[in-house]
Amino acid sequence: MKKNNLFLISFLPALLYWYLEETQTVEIAIIGGLSLAILEIIFEKVFFKHIHSISKLNFIIILILGPISLIGHDGVWFKLQPFFTGLFLSGFLIFNLNQGKSLMLTMMEDMEKKANVPEEIMTKIEYHLAYFLLFNGIFMGYLAIYESTSRWAFFKSIGFYIVFAVFLVLEIILIRREVKKIMLEQMQAQADMIQTHHGGQID
Repeated sequence: MKKNNLFLISFLPALLYWYLEETQTVEIAIIGGLSLAILEIIFEKVFFKHIHSISKLNFIIILILGPISLIGHDGVWFKLQPFFTGLFLSGFLIFNLNQGKSLMLTMMEDMEKKANVPEEIMTKIEYHLAYFLLFNGIFMGYLAIYESTSRWAFFKSIGFYIVFAVFLVLEIILIRREVKKIMLEQMQAQADMIQTHHGGQID
């Protein structure tokens, strides 16, 4: 199992919380969600010898919001984890980009993958990702407060991957358009250089 495959099971605490809330008390549901989040961190550390930064962020937020939910006897705080994660990650991405740093390129280097896309396009994609995370976080906050737990759990799990897949398709279309545009600009620049060079020889 690869390190990044853990993201595929990162929604299990949400599903367990939803199930327990439907069948047990809110307190038991919160404790169950917290317990599974702790087990996920232990699993990642034991089997991968490494805890991913996003896993740490999610765990810290759950560890803060879970006890607040227990004290207030209200599961909405536990369900606001994706809201705060989305706000933090989008703000972090935008801050780094404004500082000339790319989190996506860093993550690709960590996974030993090479970017086949020009850096300027990667920067655009990262800005789009930041806005996607922001709007998704706000949407999850709305679901946590105003909608049912089952609907929240759906978009915290399978629904998120569906929406993210649509986002990726749109980004792939954008990448192709941008790469084509850059190639045409480079070809035009080369043609202008050749024309200028030949013009100088004729003179």
